[in-house]
Amino acid sequence: MTIRAFITNHPVLTFYALAFAISWGAILIVVGPGAFLETTSTSPSFALAGFASILGPSVAGILMTALVDGRAGLRELLSRLRRWRVGVRWYAVALLTAPLVSTVTLLALSLTSPAFLPAIVTAEDKASVLLSGIAVGLIVPVFEELGWTGFVTPRLRRRHGVLATGLIMGVLWGAWHFPLFAGSATSSGGIPPALFMAAMLFSWLLPYRVLIVWVYDRTQSLLVAMLMHMPIVVGALVLNAEAISGEQMFLSILVNGAGYWLVAGAVALANGGHMTQDQSARAAPATTSW
Repeated sequence: MTIRAFITNHPVLTFYALAFAISWGAILIVVGPGAFLETTSTSPSFALAGFASILGPSVAGILMTALVDGRAGLRELLSRLRRWRVGVRWYAVALLTAPLVSTVTLLALSLTSPAFLPAIVTAEDKASVLLSGIAVGLIVPVFEELGWTGFVTPRLRRRHGVLATGLIMGVLWGAWHFPLFAGSATSSGGIPPALFMAAMLFSWLLPYRVLIVWVYDRTQSLLVAMLMHMPIVVGALVLNAEAISGEQMFLSILVNGAGYWLVAGAVALANGGHMTQDQSARAAPATTSW
């Protein structure tokens, strides 16, 4: 089998191999081998490593679209990016879900300790915190979702429902973040580092990716998917508490993840116990493969 045939027959697998290789390779170049698994959100190199990492899904997504679908695929990708007439309710869901869940989580936990208060509440220079969060939030989702939603979601949805697609993508999305947060396990306190990292990478990214897939499934808008990604990036800088211990962070991550699963469950109940629409319009040939 030639390389071109493998790419054509296994587009999703090839995409993820490229995305991980580009992202992790870029981080390795930026921070160096010695600090590859020691980067934390407070490290001077964290921002640079983060921006380097987003090259993976964006470059892989555009390249794979061009290789698999050609110019027609690139035009279709641009069309989904420009699709903004989807109804106000979907913008509300995309922009408000994460802030509401995160705010409720932190405010509820702050009743047990003021350390859980959001950063925007405790920061002296609130304007700088907010502006930096928005600036990063406007950049990261565009690059990431060009790959995740732009390339992967439509292909997985041809074979799987919304929940399965979201879970598959959520696991890989969490794993993709590993080098960026591996160093955070050193501040896990009394929580085993492996368990702490598992919570950071998978407890809330899985349900949130399920929700992004659901919103995209209803709107077919790459733009709205990018907008839904934006609040979690902004929230990481604006809402996340800064003074909590490892045990407290672990608790907040789990509670936040539970909040997203409750939202996903509510969506399923509101849709008759499932999240997937009739897939007949998107049915793929039997030869469609990872």
